[in-house]
Amino acid sequence: MNERLKEIYERYSSKFKEPDLKKETLYIVSTPIGNLEDISFRAIGILKKADLIACEDTRVTNFLLNQYDIRNKTVSYYSQVESSKLEYLISELKSGKSLALVSDAGTPCLSDPGNLLVSKCIEERIDIYSVPGCSALIHALVMSGFSTKKFYFQGFLPLKKGRQTLLKELSEIRMTIIIYESPFRIYKTLKEISGIFGNKEVSVSRELTKKFEQTIRGNVKSVISGNIKLKGEFVITINNN
Repeated sequence: MNERLKEIYERYSSKFKEPDLKKETLYIVSTPIGNLEDISFRAIGILKKADLIACEDTRVTNFLLNQYDIRNKTVSYYSQVESSKLEYLISELKSGKSLALVSDAGTPCLSDPGNLLVSKCIEERIDIYSVPGCSALIHALVMSGFSTKKFYFQGFLPLKKGRQTLLKELSEIRMTIIIYESPFRIYKTLKEISGIFGNKEVSVSRELTKKFEQTIRGNVKSVISGNIKLKGEFVITINNN
């Protein structure tokens, strides 16, 4: 375990009662989006006790689990196998096991796998609990300075088909718009926003909660001409109020 994380965990864990997990229950567990200290004691307790942990990339999740000496069984559950592994996970739950669902970072089901599993659990009357935590969209939104009374979360845009049509539809929504983007398409997307939305105010965040976290604010054209380091996942927040 990372020595700093171990010190923090040992200092406070004795003050918190470990959760009693229910059998035949799905736990949707939010994990850190960057800084590994951004995890709740409840989340750690559930991950320690869950019979099975479903995760996007077992390597990414095991890195987090190792920091807290968690050795529970993991199974990959990324978007390409979300449908094919659904019945397996449901059968594991019905056999009386507890299942923790995590994504590589943040809250599952938000631009990450999990929605099919949650829907199926509801259909099968399997209990579901959500363990709240980090979400990149909320972090980016509150740091943007734009109105938080109403906002529209788009997530990732289509790569090709329907992309322009969707952007035009988004431009008609008079509230704060939030878009996820990769470093490979960030400039392309900002230029498209400029062409369709106009020279709106935007806030562009990357590497949230990490050492090299960066947020650039301004109108679209000034942000495009600025120094955006092409590393990490991006969150674009558009002031379309």
